[in-house]
Amino acid sequence: MPAVFLRDRSFLRVTGADAESFLHNLITTDLASLGTDEARPGALLTPQGKILFDFMIWRDGPGFLLETDAEQRDGLLKRLTMYRLRAPVDFAAIDTEGVTVAWDENTAESHRDSRFAKAGITLTRTPGQHGDDAETLHRTLRIANGIAVSGPDFALQDAFPHDVMMDINGGLGFRKGCYVGQEVVSRMQHRGTARRRVVIVSGGADLPATGTELTASGKPIGTLGSIDGAKGLAIVRIDRAGEAMAAGTPILAADREVSLTLPPWSGLSFPTQTDEASA
Repeated sequence: MPAVFLRDRSFLRVTGADAESFLHNLITTDLASLGTDEARPGALLTPQGKILFDFMIWRDGPGFLLETDAEQRDGLLKRLTMYRLRAPVDFAAIDTEGVTVAWDENTAESHRDSRFAKAGITLTRTPGQHGDDAETLHRTLRIANGIAVSGPDFALQDAFPHDVMMDINGGLGFRKGCYVGQEVVSRMQHRGTARRRVVIVSGGADLPATGTELTASGKPIGTLGSIDGAKGLAIVRIDRAGEAMAAGTPILAADREVSLTLPPWSGLSFPTQTDEASA
């Protein structure tokens, strides 16, 4: 049972009489259906529908904890405060440093990560250090299951929630009311226009560095993100990747041929021109 301490995570606590309604009407996550032992991904979007801040969120007594990258915390706190106006909601940055993630274990203090649950893995999150400082184990697990994070896998203000599978992993609520950026997200969902998706990249040898462009016939289709030896993640145009794969065109990371697979839990497949013509 690995238990890994992720040092670069920080927490915000949101409390107050209107904490749930305030957050529910602002972020992407459907809080009405959030269980007491569940941690879900969420985001605060730009009005154009791109991810401005991303986090994990879970219930904390009558309020909520938002776990985010340490470098995002102060900016997120400032943005939430800006939206508060006169609502009876309070925000506090808490002193606990980092989060411990453990798989194949569940305790009363932990919350199950819905992203890994989709892949059939019980992974829990608990504030503070309760495990080893061995982040590489967690990265290996993320890559194997196609779970992207901001920073190594995508830049904030550059990705839509669909790009990082939030429409599938519990991070987007489609039965809730309006929230910032909701109109763009709903349009992408109903029109089926999401073309950029997280894929698992496999090479015959160690992959080149994060940020390396993936190409097919000399044209860019995506960029490498997290790397673990010969495995990695990338966000790619799956329509262009599908066309290349159907035509037998090699997909390259720098000068190295690689193969791409969509996470099995996603239920997605690479479209081809034939698929799009019949749609």
